[in-house]
Amino acid sequence: MIEIDKRVNFNLNEDILNKISAKFTKKNIELIITNNSEIQKINREQRGKDKITDVLSFPLKNFEYAPLGSIIISIDKVKEKADEFKHSENEEFTLLFIHGLLHLLGFDHEIDNGEMRKKEEELIKEFNLPSSLIIRTLN
Repeated sequence: MIEIDKRVNFNLNEDILNKISAKFTKKNIELIITNNSEIQKINREQRGKDKITDVLSFPLKNFEYAPLGSIIISIDKVKEKADEFKHSENEEFTLLFIHGLLHLLGFDHEIDNGEMRKKEEELIKEFNLPSSLIIRTLN
């Protein structure tokens, strides 16, 4: 189940997010939808990086009743990238959710051998989505 904390106004397609998360986990996921200034603050405080980003993931310790973790998405970045890549805001949001979820599950595109990119590609095809973050950066 996805527990949503909307700190900004956004019409979210929860059905697709629930379908995607159900493929991988039965654990709860906290999803925070915020803006650029708040995600920059969180990024600075939690990761020591004083910059705006599109998505952050914070996995929790893996024990039986713990949630999987938190995904934080900047709606400002969603709108910017949806406009830039000419697809819907919900599609962009879903791509960021997938990216964040895969990080919660232990994938790391910065150090793996393409496993995260491959998993993103599989989900993109299955849910008929446009190119993902990792795939866009390769082009």
